[in-house]
Amino acid sequence: MTGQTALILTSLVVYKLVLVGVGVWASRLNRSESDFFLAGQGLGPLVAGLSYAASTSSAWVLLGFSGFVFTTGLSALWMIPGIWMGYAVMWLGLGRRLREETAQEGHVTLTDFMTARTAGTGRLVLRLVSALLILFCFVFYIAAQFGAAGIAFQSEFGLGRTESVLIGAGVVLVYGLLGGFWAVSVTDTLQGLVMALIAILLPVAALLAVGGPAGLAAGLSTLPVEGFADPLGGMGLFAFLGFVVGVSGVGLGPFGQPHLMSRLMAVRDDKSRRQGFAIAMVWAVVIYLGMAVLALSGRVLVGELANGETIFYRLAADLLPAALAGIVIAAVLSAVMSTVDSILLSAAAAVSHDMGINSRFAGHEVLVSRIVMFVIAVLAIVMSLTLDSTIFNQVLFAWSALGAAFGPIVIMRVIGREPSAPALLAAMLTGFALTVVFYALGQSGGESVLHDLAALPGDPFERVFPWGPALLILYLGQSRA
Repeated sequence: MTGQTALILTSLVVYKLVLVGVGVWASRLNRSESDFFLAGQGLGPLVAGLSYAASTSSAWVLLGFSGFVFTTGLSALWMIPGIWMGYAVMWLGLGRRLREETAQEGHVTLTDFMTARTAGTGRLVLRLVSALLILFCFVFYIAAQFGAAGIAFQSEFGLGRTESVLIGAGVVLVYGLLGGFWAVSVTDTLQGLVMALIAILLPVAALLAVGGPAGLAAGLSTLPVEGFADPLGGMGLFAFLGFVVGVSGVGLGPFGQPHLMSRLMAVRDDKSRRQGFAIAMVWAVVIYLGMAVLALSGRVLVGELANGETIFYRLAADLLPAALAGIVIAAVLSAVMSTVDSILLSAAAAVSHDMGINSRFAGHEVLVSRIVMFVIAVLAIVMSLTLDSTIFNQVLFAWSALGAAFGPIVIMRVIGREPSAPALLAAMLTGFALTVVFYALGQSGGESVLHDLAALPGDPFERVFPWGPALLILYLGQSRA
């Protein structure tokens, strides 16, 4: 074992012991189902803001987004405004209603909020369908994160893929099972701080190595890659507009993500919500601009890579002193493994709470929730070891599908519209199904109009189009009661 590898391993072990310690501490706070899944609505602004930010995109932004920019070029940056707008709409437009109604009516999950004005069989069906959609999408999402952790362990320690995935998943399970929402929120706060530090340190080193802003601009202009240095990506007007709509549409995804909505539902008061937004927004600006600079500088410095998502690790190894590079890589490994915790907890809540399993085991809700959480993790591990796709694609599929299924419903309820149960179900299934259809068409071969639309740069028909029919169904299906 080299000195650098030993330092990486030591840093990783220390960090993971801290995370487990947080789980042990938080385990004493879990006296009820609401404590386990929503921290009893006790999150302050720092934890709410940073844990929200880190939960949105840790492995995705460090590896997936940087890889996307590295491969695509300047045109990939059109994704950033849509993501920032999503932060603003979530916290300032939706957050107040989510927090207030949760406090008044005792919601535990996003499904509680979406079905709050329904009753009877319609409510039961809605909750079951919602839980199944969450489980389906989040298993893919969790598998992608476990896969990212596995790749990192493989590259740094020479472990096999199976052992690498099991180690990463095991640590997350320990503190998540012990501490529930409190533990994942506090650990995600630590993760967010580490990510922000890295998003300043490594991009600055890359920018200096390429000769500063002037050197970067000159290097990009000489790259032998058509359209890479063109903000329009070398596309025609129609293709470019579709690309911008598609990549900006990533910002719609948060409106249907249970693990992000839970932060707004759990924040302590309205003042904390506003302060939390400011913290999350500063983080988003730092992290996305940092990864963009890193990816563009990396393309000039390194040239081609078989997998663009490895550019982060490559630059950390190439540009930083051995000791510092070891600490940075260990921190990134921790961030990759930790980001899955909130998603895993939300998936467990969907099964144990939304499906009504916990109601059959009164007094044992926390235990049942932990068992469900463990089973979901095992399923995700199996999928992580059998799927062969990029982090970017797996995460964006789950992100877009849930966004289109739940986002229109959340928005309608926040603006005071109350669709009927049949309309809610129809909109939920329509938004989800259209996303799946266009995703599948875009991944398949063949020559057809639908395939050509699904395969447009930026995937606008996968990420944005499904919202239209879903919103129309909800508008026409408003309850007359």
